[in-house]
Amino acid sequence: MSLIPATILTGFLGSGKTTLLKRVLTEAHGRKIAVIENEFGEENIDNDILVNDTDEQIIQMSNGCICCSIREDLRETLATLAAKKRKGELDFERVVIETTGLADPGPVAQTFFMDDEIAESYLLDAIITLVDAKHAAQQLNDRLEAQRQVGFADQIFISKADLVDAEDLDALQHRLKHMNPRAPQQVVHFGEVPLGAVLDLRGFNLNAKLDIDPAFLQAEDEHAHHHDHDHEHGEHCDHPSHRHAHGHHHHHDDDVKSFVFRSQRAFDPAKLEDFLGAIVNIYGPRMLRYKGVLWMKGSERKVIFQGVHQLMGSDLGPAWKEGEARESRLVFIGIDLPRDILTQGLEQCLV
Repeated sequence: MSLIPATILTGFLGSGKTTLLKRVLTEAHGRKIAVIENEFGEENIDNDILVNDTDEQIIQMSNGCICCSIREDLRETLATLAAKKRKGELDFERVVIETTGLADPGPVAQTFFMDDEIAESYLLDAIITLVDAKHAAQQLNDRLEAQRQVGFADQIFISKADLVDAEDLDALQHRLKHMNPRAPQQVVHFGEVPLGAVLDLRGFNLNAKLDIDPAFLQAEDEHAHHHDHDHEHGEHCDHPSHRHAHGHHHHHDDDVKSFVFRSQRAFDPAKLEDFLGAIVNIYGPRMLRYKGVLWMKGSERKVIFQGVHQLMGSDLGPAWKEGEARESRLVFIGIDLPRDILTQGLEQCLV
């Protein structure tokens, strides 16, 4: 049986996850999707919207979708769904998991790699984060969970943009880019996102054959042309989003930050493996996502490398083209990561 693609839908309270899910569960899109809701105390998703009060854990919808609420562990729920699919008791093609608004998506993502049974049934497709334009600035200032949701995202949808002015929206988009340069951003209205923009994004390729994302760091590169050369979404930014209304310089001191490492020298594979192994041991819980295209000594092909927390994987990409400038580029997204230690360590791994 081929792997079942899974999408994790996250975003802070009120960002529009339920609206998006309601569309998935009720629209006549002809796709067979199992939606898993992570119930959380009072914050139980609007039961009247999705599931009419019932003791059933799995409800079949009229449009071929299935709605399933987690009463125990996500792992068990996924295993149950896969088993029912194998036996022909349930018919679905993919899974969408909605996390609670207060959740860190990291452990949810790790479920797909840590457990053999789950890894053999499912393929994690992408983590999608909804951001509420009206309240995001405050949420990102006050809540680390909101920052982590942005840091983990493979795709960011900004909702409620009609409630803020253009300048505030621009400031928010710039801030999100600082925190996570690898996730494309899209402004959406009332969760009205075409399903094609939600499914099959192949954003999270930790256990699939890794493709190079052609837009990898592209926005980041363009950004560099507008600022000093050393501004890699770092501290030297003079974008208006970092100023108060009075014009005083102010930098959002987000815990979740990103930085990029580049080098035109090849890596020594053994040294790099040792260094990354050590770093992940120490800082793994704070490393949300990291990804790179590497030039390795002795290899005529690009090496694609990426990870989440303590899990990392690499694969051979396409060959370096004749005349192509060989360069390694890595982006790290994490919580208070020691940029200097990482940079120095990586430099010591170069040939």
